[in-house]
Formats: sequence, C-alpha cells, structure tokens
Amino acid sequence: MAHKLHRPHLKTAQDARAVRTREALRVALLRLLELKPLDEIIVRDICDAANVGYTTFFRHHPTKESLLDDVAAEQIRQLVGLALPVADAADTRAASEALFTYVDEHRKLWFTLLTGGAEGAMRSEFLRISREIAATRARPGTWPPADIAIILVVSSTIELISWWLRQRKPLSIQQVAEIHESIIVTPVAGGEIGRGKAARRANSR
Repeated sequence: MAHKLHRPHLKTAQDARAVRTREALRVALLRLLELKPLDEIIVRDICDAANVGYTTFFRHHPTKESLLDDVAAEQIRQLVGLALPVADAADTRAASEALFTYVDEHRKLWFTLLTGGAEGAMRSEFLRISREIAATRARPGTWPPADIAIILVVSSTIELISWWLRQRKPLSIQQVAEIHESIIVTPVAGGEIGRGKAARRANSR
C-alpha cells in the first residue's frame, strides 16, 4: 500500500524531467541552427549541445525534423495569437505594432527559424495552424470568408516578417507595422474594419 502512495510523486518527477529535457533539446537545436543549416545537423550534435543522452532523444522525437516541428509550432502559435487579433482590432495599427514589437524582442530566434534552414518547416506549420484556427472561426455570411481571410493574413504576415528580418538596414517597427496594416490587414479584412476606419477618418476632418 505504501509503495502505491509514492507512485504519483514519481510520475510528477518524471513529467518535470521530461519537460526539462524537451526544452533543452529545443534550445540546443536553435543554437545549432545559428551555426549551420538543418541538413548539416545530426541528432548526436543536438544531444551533445543539450547534454542529453542519445537514446533519450528518441524517447521524445523520432527525428530531428520532428524536434524542429515542435520548435516551430511553439513559436508560431505565439505569433498567430498576435496576428489574428490584428484583423479583429478596431485600432489595427496599434495591433500591428504589438505584433512586430514581439518579433523584434525575439529577433534572434525568429531570424534563426526563418533563415537558418527551418524556413520550409515554419511556413508549413504556420499554414497548418492557421487552417486549424480558421476552421473554428469561419462564419457564414462574412465577407471575405473568414477561413481564407485568416490564411491570407497569417501567410502574408510571415512573408513580411521574413523579408524584414533579412534586411541589412531593417525598417522601424512603426514602418513595418504600417506596411502590414495598409497592404495586408486592411485589404484582406475589409468589411467592418474598412468602414470603421473610413468613419474615423471622416470624423477627424
């Protein structure tokens, strides 16, 4: 009986160790991507950088690509969480600035993901998550249809982020947010946002 009472504590310790291991593997992969492209990185490199045993790696991920997908999904979900409210916000400029402020605060990480050999996986994961969210937000009668509007906004957003991060002299957050709002958000969102912005401009005259 006493032996059974200890099992929950053992499971909790194992779960915490698994979380630490997964995080160590993610950090190790990101560090390695700063040095060389994904196709030059082997699993043993990741294990050495994370100080994790070789066999332990495969308890968490079957391949290095699976680990990359895990990293991409975590970061993209955070970005999508910022990108989607932009289309719903009354003040789309402020929302766009908040999105690009987040990217700027994590510039090294996003630069690594989008230019360090992980770009294909990032785009694929971005679209997959976008479609998942679009399926929950689609409503009949909206124009443009919510599902394609969401996909267009988030896919165009990652294109703009990728371009911005590659510039030797990048635009300011305010400048890139203006591009995002005027070229991506307003034309795609249209509808109530467009009418609302027009009304505000008319009232300000």
